[in-house]
Amino acid sequence: MIFVFKTNVDSISKVKKAAPKLNQLFPNSKWNFDLEDCDNILRFECNDDVIEKVIFLMKVIGFECEPL
Repeated sequence: MIFVFKTNVDSISKVKKAAPKLNQLFPNSKWNFDLEDCDNILRFECNDDVIEKVIFLMKVIGFECEPL
């Protein structure tokens, strides 16, 4: 399944802040940020429903995140 989120992650330095936590919590998932999109999209590809977990994690580490 692919999940798409709107975020306020708008730079490589912010991606580098989020990456270790995303990799740690979701080791079997593929994810990426599209910083060229106006919504700074975070795309998640995984087998489980991770919407609430992703939103919670992003908020804990200081970012805004909402599903699209």
